[in-house]
Amino acid sequence: MPRASTQSTRSTRSTRSSHRSTLSLSRTEVKINVYDLLPPGKLASALWFVGSSLLHSGVVINGREYAYGGHARPGLSGVYWTKPGQVPPGALFQCEIIHGFTFATEAEIEATIRDVSAEFLGPSYNLLTLNCNHFTSHLVERLTGRPGPNWLNRAARIGVALPCVVPREWVQPPPAEIADGELLDEDEEQDDESSHMLATKPQQNSISR
Repeated sequence: MPRASTQSTRSTRSTRSSHRSTLSLSRTEVKINVYDLLPPGKLASALWFVGSSLLHSGVVINGREYAYGGHARPGLSGVYWTKPGQVPPGALFQCEIIHGFTFATEAEIEATIRDVSAEFLGPSYNLLTLNCNHFTSHLVERLTGRPGPNWLNRAARIGVALPCVVPREWVQPPPAEIADGELLDEDEEQDDESSHMLATKPQQNSISR
């Protein structure tokens, strides 16, 4: 009997150890959704072909798409979430990229998103120097160890290097810059899985990205 009891105990410990190992090896897919903000046409098609489109991007993880946009509310993050694949008004969905995987737990993922969102405040948004693609690259790097594709922000880098030759519409947020989403800083008050308007007063709630 003592021997059987010992074997049973070892078996239980082995099962628990195996369970912990399985949990530690579980991984979560990290994807990037890419949208073209220029109106459909020959110019947009040509720029997409050469990799210089004016793009918006979001990070898809655990059933939400996280992105960054600008607003005028001091101290509030510009990071918001929507349902994955929700196309901004006037924009065009271009592609979905499976960027990689993270072995972090759901709680660790949420903590990382919160940490990154604190670095991307709404009033700090700039179409050329701190935009949605900067956020995407930073977040996926924190989650997977690899930054986002270099071509995502090629148009912004051109704008910084050659401001005089960049079309004015590249610098000014196009009509697609008005977003329906849930600001991450307000997410604790409203935790509805559907997309929400950012707030109630239009003059304070338009966010550009």
